[in-house]
This record gives sequence, structure tokens and C-alpha cells, in this order.
Amino acid sequence: MKVIIINGPNLNLLGKREPSIYGSESFEDYFNYLKEKFPSIDLDYFQSNVEGELINKLQEVGFTYNGILLNAAAYTHTSIGIGDAVKAITTPVIEVHISNTMAREEFRHQSYISPNASGVILGFGLKSYELALQSFLL
Repeated sequence: MKVIIINGPNLNLLGKREPSIYGSESFEDYFNYLKEKFPSIDLDYFQSNVEGELINKLQEVGFTYNGILLNAAAYTHTSIGIGDAVKAITTPVIEVHISNTMAREEFRHQSYISPNASGVILGFGLKSYELALQSFLL
């Protein structure tokens, strides 16, 4: 099984950025943990702060991978283009968020990805990624 985690803007700063919301662990360290925990999954990772690069990556992997975990970060709430890309591909996408976006600012309550995602997991910290990966093994 081949799954990719695609992270959007500012998630390259995990471990440094607002640790009270996002925790103190870097994503690279957490990604290594996920690879060890799920050895049966061929796990890839991509991060970009650029909306078009995220769309390009979704289109690149969206017909060949078995699953995508997408944390589009702030683009979740603003990018019709990313929502359309998720709709256009055949690979199932799980929308993932570290924080509970519904408990934050009102503008974060809107998602252009959710209507086209297979599922949404939010609010469990980095464990949200682990829960999403487990959903592909069911």
C-alpha cells in the first residue's frame, strides 16, 4: 500500500510554531515514527508553502497512490483550487488537521476540501495522522 502525506503552509515549522497549539515535535521526527509504526505502508511525504505546488502534487499522485493524507493548513479555508484537485483525482483523500479547527476562529470552520474528502480527522494533535493512516488499513 502506497500512501502520501501532503502538508501545506507553515507545517514545516512544526516543533517551533505555536507549540501550545501544534506541539513541540517536528514533523520530520513524527514522520519517522509513522514509518516505523506502519512498516506495511510505503509512506511518502511532501510539504509546500505554495498552493500550486500542492495542487501539482495531488494531480501527480492522485491516480496511482492508494491513499493521501492532506493537511492543507490555511489553504483548507481559502483554496477552491485544492478542493477541486481533490475532487478531480481518484485516490481517496483523508483531510487531516492537528488542531480542532471547529474550536478556533470562525473562518477556520469552512473547508473547501471536506466535501470531496473520504473523511476528516481533526483535533488529535499529530496523532490525527496516525488515525488517518489506520483508516486505510481497515
